[in-house]
Amino acid sequence: MGRRRRRRRVDPADAARALPEAIAALSQTLPAGPSPETFRRAKFDRPEAAPAFWRLLFCVLSPQLPDGASASFSPEAQVRSVKLALRTQGYPRRALAQLPDDGSQGGRELLLALAWLLAREPLPERLLAQNRVQLGDEMHVCECEALASPGPPAPSVEADGCVDIRHLQWLMGKLRFRWRNLMASQQEQCALLGKIHSYTRGCHSDCSLGHLSVTETELLRDPEGGRQLLRRLQRENARLQAALEWRRRELVFWQWMDTVLDACPPEASRPTFLPRIPTPGAGALEPLVRELQALQGELREAVEARRAAWEAGVGGRGPEWSAARTALREAVGQDLAALRRACERGGGLAQPHGPRRLVRTEAGAPGGPGLRAPEVIEALRSREARLEVVLRRLQGQCRQELARLVGALPGLVWILPPGR
Repeated sequence: MGRRRRRRRVDPADAARALPEAIAALSQTLPAGPSPETFRRAKFDRPEAAPAFWRLLFCVLSPQLPDGASASFSPEAQVRSVKLALRTQGYPRRALAQLPDDGSQGGRELLLALAWLLAREPLPERLLAQNRVQLGDEMHVCECEALASPGPPAPSVEADGCVDIRHLQWLMGKLRFRWRNLMASQQEQCALLGKIHSYTRGCHSDCSLGHLSVTETELLRDPEGGRQLLRRLQRENARLQAALEWRRRELVFWQWMDTVLDACPPEASRPTFLPRIPTPGAGALEPLVRELQALQGELREAVEARRAAWEAGVGGRGPEWSAARTALREAVGQDLAALRRACERGGGLAQPHGPRRLVRTEAGAPGGPGLRAPEVIEALRSREARLEVVLRRLQGQCRQELARLVGALPGLVWILPPGR
């Protein structure tokens, strides 16, 4: 069944008292978290619990939405978005996809989907990191080794109808215009940040920073904004405390989820719950290791079967599929070579990744911990060079495809676009 059997058990009386507290702590870490009573009703598949769980999963699976933006989406749109996101992430139960789009049913299925998300990743920690209060001026830096190719080239497929080249040119022009606007806005933002950092030099109590950020400068100008920031920090602190409480009590929740899973009707594919629960003792991980090995074997068998079926299906489709397969192998080889180069440089895969605070330093000043701007610029230039190589290769493939199409249509005059 794929469920994990745990040797440590909790007294039923203690579990009855600890379960509402664990669910309350979990709800406090999630956006639009339902109450423990709503969780209990969802276990018995009560219809009044379904709307709250649809909203919860919509907010969890759409973390980039600002506060209150989910209210602008209709219930039908939220349901369709949740189904699509779960199917994209590989959720195994088909019963959720068969629920009606009005959001009036499916409390138990949605509870299982939430547990599946909690089991496959540290969901509360990820949401807390995404919604944390930013006090400094930050930028996202990623020096992970970029793959050598954007993916395997797709086999050529004829379009169903006529494609207006003028519409494609209009889309490309619109894309270039928006890209220039984005670059201009980024340059303007960097210029304003530089002025603020220069004018507030020496005002920060931390000598390693030396200047104020935009948020700190705004606090000096508007004291009311400081009180709002304090309330936001207090709410974030409460969520952090709830996350710690959830980690202490989550064992009770998973044991309760076992009863929820037992109450579901049998299905060909049931979700596997593998929560991250630290258990003392070396032998406690042996059941988990055996289960993961069994799942790995099943996955390998399924992959081999699908590969054999794919090879049998595309083996007789002509040289185009053979060329696509060869290009796929070359792309995979280039990606592996890029990863080997990253490992040979000594950093492996643990390259700087994530938000970094921007700190202005004088030329020649001793460098503190963190990344220096020249290092980031050099990494970006090397990545730009790799992307230029990929772009030229893709342009060559497009020219070959256009030449093939022109050769298939006699009498067609092919006029090259003007060079830029």
